[in-house]
Amino acid sequence: MNLPLPFVETTRELLGDVEFERFETALAAEAPVTIRVNEAKKRSVPQYQQLVPWATNAYYLAQRPTFTFDPLFHAGCYYVQEASSMFVEQALRHHLPSTAVRALDLCAAPGGKSTLVRSLLPEGSLLVANEVMRNRVQILAENLTKWGHPDVVVTNNGSADFTPLTHFFDVILTDVPCSGEGMFRKDEVAINEWSPENVTLCWKRQQEIIADIWPSLRPGGLLIYSTCTYNTKEDEENVRWIAKEYGAEVLSIPTLAEWNITGNLLQGSDFPVYRFLPHRTNGEGFFLAAIRKPIALAAEEGVMSYKNKGGKKEKESKRKKDTAVASSKELLALAKGWLKDNDLFDLLLNGTQISAFSKMHSADLALIKNQLRVVSSGVKMGEIKGRDLIPDHALAMSNALNNEAFDVCDIDYDLAISYLRKEAISLPETAPVGYLLLTYNSVPLGFVKNIGRRANNLYPQEWRIRSGYLPEDIRTVF
Repeated sequence: MNLPLPFVETTRELLGDVEFERFETALAAEAPVTIRVNEAKKRSVPQYQQLVPWATNAYYLAQRPTFTFDPLFHAGCYYVQEASSMFVEQALRHHLPSTAVRALDLCAAPGGKSTLVRSLLPEGSLLVANEVMRNRVQILAENLTKWGHPDVVVTNNGSADFTPLTHFFDVILTDVPCSGEGMFRKDEVAINEWSPENVTLCWKRQQEIIADIWPSLRPGGLLIYSTCTYNTKEDEENVRWIAKEYGAEVLSIPTLAEWNITGNLLQGSDFPVYRFLPHRTNGEGFFLAAIRKPIALAAEEGVMSYKNKGGKKEKESKRKKDTAVASSKELLALAKGWLKDNDLFDLLLNGTQISAFSKMHSADLALIKNQLRVVSSGVKMGEIKGRDLIPDHALAMSNALNNEAFDVCDIDYDLAISYLRKEAISLPETAPVGYLLLTYNSVPLGFVKNIGRRANNLYPQEWRIRSGYLPEDIRTVF
């Protein structure tokens, strides 16, 4: 591997000659493949798979399946996530309150940590998953839709947009943009783009991001600071800066010796941090620190008043919504029946689109919409066309789906792949006419409208499998 000379010099100095040789050898080896299983959809994988020791329902795979051609991957039964980054679970398990929280994943795309956080939050919690890049936020929304939890809001904002949401979040995960040294084994572009100047730019930008979002973290709240890089400038130095600048406490996280996690490498410092090095832990490069905001309120962090924000515009919007709802009562009642525990949800009508959002978080959603650019929220239920209500694919993916509301047709592998390619499909003659929920291995895959001789494929056009290559030897996780 052709590593940049300045990187070699600084990392050799950081690790020492012997450790660096082992480190460099590990970078030339093949990266492990790991997944995390979605317990809400699938309980486990075959027992022969090796567990990721610091994560729940997470596994190393002996070889890389062709995920694109696994229907259960598209159904959200598991997420392909790098093993080291799953250590976020330990920070949350040891320092997350046991009661419901508002959590923010600030730099969330493509969604690995967001799906992990969503699985670990206490019952009744709300997750806001944000991505600043518009070309990446749709991927984030797709992955969280497939994961299926209804109490999620996806936003597309810069870090400064969160500053006015004073003390709104109990937990903030900042997997900040970094120089990407931990990606060298997987991404040659990361090597080509690395430079000492870029490290310095990232270091400054990381501090700007923390300064932006710090007011939105409640006193006593938890900040998880992480990077996928090795150097102490972007790692320990920034953690030290946060502690000094804001009077924050750096928290310890219990670990096991056999995990081989590396601690603080900054000379003269001993605060607890957790660094994953590929020659010591079975994963990619990753760094994490758990930080507690002090309880004492800073004078400049007065709680934001939301009472009148929105004003006339909000009232006009409500009048329009009330009129639309009144004219669509039958379809709203139909949509309500598509949800289990439907009394827990408000149904929202935006033009011809019906969505559902948890009643307990309705006030939070209003505040978020006033401040942020919302890409998706709750469960997209369906679209009104004339007197018809077409169920949305997001409903099929949601854990809030009432399976008994639809006739179900379980399909085989070949038909599942055709469906995921958004091809025209034909169902057995015994299949009922109308909107059907297709399942694969009893897991919801999506909707079709069966009209008899053929079925209209309702799979999202933008999510379809585009590859024409179908491997002869199909290897799936389950």
